[in-house]
Amino acid sequence: MFFTSSDFLAEFGFMITTSLWMILGIALIFAVYLVFSSAFAFIYGLYAKGKQQTGFGSLKTVTFGDESAVVANRIASVLGVVTIFFLWGLATESKLLPFSLPGPSNGDFQFEYTAKNAAGETDTAKVTYRVSKEGADVEQLEVAPGDGFAKDDAVMLIERRNKILRAQNNDDGGKEEGYQVTEINGQAIAPEQVVEVDGGEVFMTRRGSLSIRPSGGMTMEALFLPPPEQVWSTFVQLHNEGYQGVSLWENVFWSLARVFMGFFLGCLFGIPLGYAMGLTGWLRGWFDPIVEFMRPVPPLALIPLVIIWFGIGEQGKVSLLFLAALWIMTIAARSGVSGVNISKVHAAYSLGASKTQILTRVIIPNSLPDIFTGARVAMGVCWGTVVAAELVAAEKGIGKMIIAASKFQLTDIVIVGIVIIGIIGFGIEVLMRMMEKRLIPWKGRG
Repeated sequence: MFFTSSDFLAEFGFMITTSLWMILGIALIFAVYLVFSSAFAFIYGLYAKGKQQTGFGSLKTVTFGDESAVVANRIASVLGVVTIFFLWGLATESKLLPFSLPGPSNGDFQFEYTAKNAAGETDTAKVTYRVSKEGADVEQLEVAPGDGFAKDDAVMLIERRNKILRAQNNDDGGKEEGYQVTEINGQAIAPEQVVEVDGGEVFMTRRGSLSIRPSGGMTMEALFLPPPEQVWSTFVQLHNEGYQGVSLWENVFWSLARVFMGFFLGCLFGIPLGYAMGLTGWLRGWFDPIVEFMRPVPPLALIPLVIIWFGIGEQGKVSLLFLAALWIMTIAARSGVSGVNISKVHAAYSLGASKTQILTRVIIPNSLPDIFTGARVAMGVCWGTVVAAELVAAEKGIGKMIIAASKFQLTDIVIVGIVIIGIIGFGIEVLMRMMEKRLIPWKGRG
C-alpha cells in the first residue's frame, strides 16, 4: 500500500524532523530578539518612571485587554529596527560593529593521519592546510614529504569550503589493495565518519578519501547573508549604474505601475461584485461557489494558466495581480455589507429613505472600513505577487531584478530588492491608514 511503503514513511519522517528543527531555530531567533526587547523595555521603564504620561490611554484605570488603550511606542519601534540591524551585523562580521560572533577558521592548521598498507604496516603523516578568504592573495603552502610510505601533504582551502585529500594518491602503495587510512590524530575513523581536528573536521568518504572541512564559526557567509554595509554599497551601485541595462528606479516604476493597475482592476470589479453578493440572495448564491473556490487558490498556482491564456506580455502580469486582488476585495465588500447594523437600515426606512438612499447614505459609508481593510490586505498580496508576476518574461521590474540576481547568487542585490519592496509596501500601508483616518472618521464609533 502507498501509505505503508518504506519510502513514504522515510520521506514523511524526514519532513517531520526538518519541521521540528525549523521550529527550534525559529524559536531561538525569537527568543534572542525578545531578550533584547525585554532588556530595552526594562531600561526604558526606568527612564520613564515618574514622568508625566499623556494621552487618552493614560486616563484609564484598566488598560490590559483594552485595544483602544494600546498605542505603539515609537521608541520601541526604533529600537526594534536598530536591534535587527545589530543582530544582522553581528551575524555577518560587519565592519560597522567593533565586535562580532566567532567567524570562520583562517590560517594554518595541522592534523595527523595513520595509514595501513597492503603489507599490514602502519605509518603516520602530517597534513598542513591553509584556510584563507576567497580572492585573498595567499602564499602557496609547501611541505616536505618526509620518510615512510605515508607522505606529508599540504592543502590550500577557501574558508567555509571543503576539499578532498586523496592520501592514497600521494602515499607509496596507496593504490594497492588493502591500503586504508585508519586513524586521525590517534582517533579511529571509518568511511562516513567525522573526526574533529584543529581548525575544522575531517570526514572520510565511502572510498576512503579525506574531506577537510574548515570551521565555519557562528557567522553567516556573505553568499547567504551579506553584511549591511555591502548591501548599502550595492544599493548605491544600483542607483548609479542600474542592473542589466535597466536603472533601479525604472525597475521600481514598472513594478509599481503593474501593482497599482492590478489593484485598481481588482477594486473596480471586486467591490461592486461584493456589494451585489451582500445585497441580493440570487447573486450571492450564483457567485459564492466561484469566489469561495478561487479565494484559497494562491496566485502563484495561476502562473501557467495566465501564460497560456494571455501570453508573456503585460496583460499576463497585470491579470495575475488583478486575480490576486479581485477575490480579497469581493469578500471585503461583501463582509462590509453584511456587517452594517440593521438598526441603522430600519431607522433610515422609518424616515422615508429609498433603496438608493439606503445604499448611498447607510450601506456604503458603513461598509467602507471593511473595504479599506481589504484594500490594505489586497495591496500587500499584490506586492507579494509582483515578483511571481514578473517571472512571466519581464524585462523590467523589481521582481525581475530579484529573480535575475538570484540566478547568479547575487544575494546583496536580492536583499536590496526585498528591502525596496518592503519599504514601498510599508509606505503604501501608512498612506492608506492616513486616508482611512481622513475619509472614514466614523470608523469604530458605532
